[in-house]
Amino acid sequence: MDLWIDFSQALDPSVIATGFENDGQSQPEAGQVASKTSSNNFINFCATVPQLPITNGQQVKTGSCNPAPMGVIAATTNMPSCKFVFPTNGGNVAANTAFTVQMAISNLGTGNFVNAEQNYFAAPQFTDSSGNIQGHSHVVIEQLDSMTQTTPTDPTKFAFFKGLNSAAVNGVLTADVTSGLPAGTYRIASINSAANHQPVLVAVAQHGSLDDMVYVCICLS
Repeated sequence: MDLWIDFSQALDPSVIATGFENDGQSQPEAGQVASKTSSNNFINFCATVPQLPITNGQQVKTGSCNPAPMGVIAATTNMPSCKFVFPTNGGNVAANTAFTVQMAISNLGTGNFVNAEQNYFAAPQFTDSSGNIQGHSHVVIEQLDSMTQTTPTDPTKFAFFKGLNSAAVNGVLTADVTSGLPAGTYRIASINSAANHQPVLVAVAQHGSLDDMVYVCICLS
């Protein structure tokens, strides 16, 4: 890496994206809103929201402004994908009994995670030599009222959460739910992330889901 670029506080003219000066409204569609624009890559964007602190690698629960660029965007041939192996959608798991969530994953360089307390969103997304995003995944389990629940859940509440920080073994990541879960209806979801914990970014807007979700019954025997 060029150390001058790494430490300089000046914007290198070679990385200026002139397309950012276009608000997109030259070819408007119904309901389309104008994009924010910039002639200097939004380098001082956070100065426009002085009421917010700089994220600065922290998880600021009241909100913040993050100045780190998005980074390397994965090509369509390297978009991550995953599928739960266990439990399966609509499956049953014994209540209050330990079980292991298994998730198959492809096109993600797993086992790459930074200090979430000091480096959260603090660096751009980057890829390996094959073009796969360097990152990791997570499993989150939320309890539902029923399989037919239609009201949105509260993202601040979950029954189980675990970062899958190790590299996948034979293409599969695992999470041990060591104490099991009380009887009820649950949904299990993945959160695929880049190394600095930001959601993975890919080259096109129209694509299949980069994450997976299954609905299961944690049942009394």
